[in-house]
Amino acid sequence: MGTQIALAIDSGKIPGILTHVYDDSKESSILLVSKLNNKPEIVENSHLLSSHSVDIVVEAASQNAVRDDGLSILQNKRDFMIMSVGALLDESVYDILYDACEHFKKTIYLPSGAIAGLDGLKSVKNELDSVSITTTKHPRSLKGAKFFETSEINLDSITTSTIIFEGTARDAVSLFPANINVAALVSLSGIGSEKTSVKIIADPETDKNTHYIEAIGKSGNMTFTIENNPDPQNPKTSRLAILSAIETLRKYCSGGIQIGT
Repeated sequence: MGTQIALAIDSGKIPGILTHVYDDSKESSILLVSKLNNKPEIVENSHLLSSHSVDIVVEAASQNAVRDDGLSILQNKRDFMIMSVGALLDESVYDILYDACEHFKKTIYLPSGAIAGLDGLKSVKNELDSVSITTTKHPRSLKGAKFFETSEINLDSITTSTIIFEGTARDAVSLFPANINVAALVSLSGIGSEKTSVKIIADPETDKNTHYIEAIGKSGNMTFTIENNPDPQNPKTSRLAILSAIETLRKYCSGGIQIGT
């Protein structure tokens, strides 16, 4: 995802300048820079990203990156765009970063990722009774998740559509940190991580990442179904999630008419 955001900046789709990059793997950083016409500087550690004169730092790495670097980015008075939104369902992380935004007068941006309908959820969040999200993916898109370290489920043996997880958004993003950040976004937009129900289905017959969201409340009922193509470079991520990140950053760097919130 980070590579594709960088390429969007380099091509002019995002009217900004990429000045510095960091990856835990120096080789990955070198490979990224080799693909760009305008060469950013490779820094030696993540904290150096926000020590330079930049407007915004973009995380496209992991929940740990948010936990480890988020506070220092805000302390350096840089805005922060987070893709690994599940990190914010840890209340201690959320509270620290929220307070830092207030104190340093900076903003955290959370792209809508692989789903739609967040504007609606945010508008009626105080009138919601229940929110649920059902995510269906091919088993290969779920491989490597922390959930399978203790589960007896063998993804390779699944031959029909199978429910592999039912629980809260908080538990889902902890057990599937690279697969279900959409549940974090839904819960942050609505009634919270403990009250947002999540179901994850592994379906070997699907070639989509499908999210079905249902919200019920005093203002009425909302249902959203999003069928995404997996990104060719990373099947754990929907193509829409990358495009959403690019659009959020483009909007940040642009003036003119802004549509939606």
